[in-house]
Amino acid sequence: MTPERYQRLRSVLDRRQPDLTVVTDNVHKGRNLSAIVRTADAAGVAEMHAVIGDQDYRAFRGTAMGSHSWVKVHRHPDIATVITDLQAQGFQVLAAHTDDQAVDYREPDYTRPTAVLLGAEKRGVSELACSLADAHITIAMQGMVQSYNVSVAGGIILSEAQYQRQRAGFYDRPRLAPEVYQRTLFEWAHPEVRDFCRSKGLAYPPLKDDGEIDEPAEWYRQIRAAEEQH
Repeated sequence: MTPERYQRLRSVLDRRQPDLTVVTDNVHKGRNLSAIVRTADAAGVAEMHAVIGDQDYRAFRGTAMGSHSWVKVHRHPDIATVITDLQAQGFQVLAAHTDDQAVDYREPDYTRPTAVLLGAEKRGVSELACSLADAHITIAMQGMVQSYNVSVAGGIILSEAQYQRQRAGFYDRPRLAPEVYQRTLFEWAHPEVRDFCRSKGLAYPPLKDDGEIDEPAEWYRQIRAAEEQH
């Protein structure tokens, strides 16, 4: 790994927003979900949540492996649990849904812990999810169509969230918890060793200041010795 690559990884992690996330409510088309993940990455989102069926999830994983390297996507069986869990953590859940209660998407305070809730391609956010959300937000339309594509809508909303957070200085300093920062840095910098450690149930080895593993030969020798003892 080059020094430039290592500094790039750190630069991105320095701007990750642990209190900004996206929730998708049965967005089943892989290309749309992949586009949402890429947009989330661009806005500094570290983790997002998806309620999606088995077959659609497998298809999505096949089209979004690059994006998955940078944004952790948590899969959930039902939308109610996701929303209530996030609210219990202090997140406001803003559903992209047009009705009489909806406000312009630029009105909410996105410097608060925020989850942007996006609905399925045709039916939108489900009735249950709408009832659980803290507020509904809408993007004004000036043409014949009634709504944007879900990934485009997500991009517009996240752009506003990024704008507000940028003005507030949220991207000027690292905001991830130190242990999360270091774990993610290792996983990004050394994906093959990450996979090896996961398969063996091992803790990650320490990194040097330049991002390289500290004495990798000695670390691997200790692992082999421990395996031979068992």
